[in-house]
Amino acid sequence: MSSKRDRIQEFKSIIWDYFNNYGRQFSWRCTTDPYQIVVSEIMLQQTQTHRVAGKYEQFLALFPDFKRLAEAPLRDVLAAWQGLGYNRRAIALQKTAQKIIDEFNGILPDNPELLVTFPGIGKATAASICAFAFNKPTVFIETNIRTVFIHFFFKDQAEVHDKELLPFVEQTVDAKKPRLWYYALMDYGVMLKKNMPNPSRRSKHHNKQSKFEGSDRQIRGKILKILTSMPVISYDELLFLLESSQKRVDKILFDLQKEGFIHEKNAFYYIAN
Repeated sequence: MSSKRDRIQEFKSIIWDYFNNYGRQFSWRCTTDPYQIVVSEIMLQQTQTHRVAGKYEQFLALFPDFKRLAEAPLRDVLAAWQGLGYNRRAIALQKTAQKIIDEFNGILPDNPELLVTFPGIGKATAASICAFAFNKPTVFIETNIRTVFIHFFFKDQAEVHDKELLPFVEQTVDAKKPRLWYYALMDYGVMLKKNMPNPSRRSKHHNKQSKFEGSDRQIRGKILKILTSMPVISYDELLFLLESSQKRVDKILFDLQKEGFIHEKNAFYYIAN
């Protein structure tokens, strides 16, 4: 019977072998520039890689560094973000850039405990930024990493909590090459999802994504798309274009104002700042 140490070594060999033969290539994997890593990590939250791949370089061409992003009109940032969804991330990314310029002399901190104080950056994202931008052996879990560890170490268990996975993530992280190690884990997770029932469904944190078509998310996206294509629009015209109930549109408009996306004046709406 193999020891726990042997199992860990075998696991690492399997992951590295797969990555060396089948590792995926993305633009954000070809850089260690902290700004570019932050952009990619925020874009990759809740968004598939193929959608990010089509937007990442376009976004960087428009906003090549923290300073340019911090100073850009929000309307331009939201226009560049179109197609990625979850537009709150665009505002959070710009606010993060502004904080870095205003409080950190334009230099991204390499401390996860500092990064979690930035808008839109949670514990896992803070750790992943440090791994990918600074090659630090941080410990974090995202959906593909979760898939891998459930598949290998919790084969017959349901309702697996991330707290059960974290010790395995910590024991296996490569201290010298954490950046590549996490890329390898993610790629193996993607392969598993394509070739077998998704092990992540046995996670306590698994949530089936709600339908997008006809959802409030879709209407929010339509409103922002309209407002990034024209400087101002009347309430009546907006209601006509959205073809949705007045009560529903009113609630979404209220939420968008509260979150800092849009402003209203005399029944006309426009993108904030």
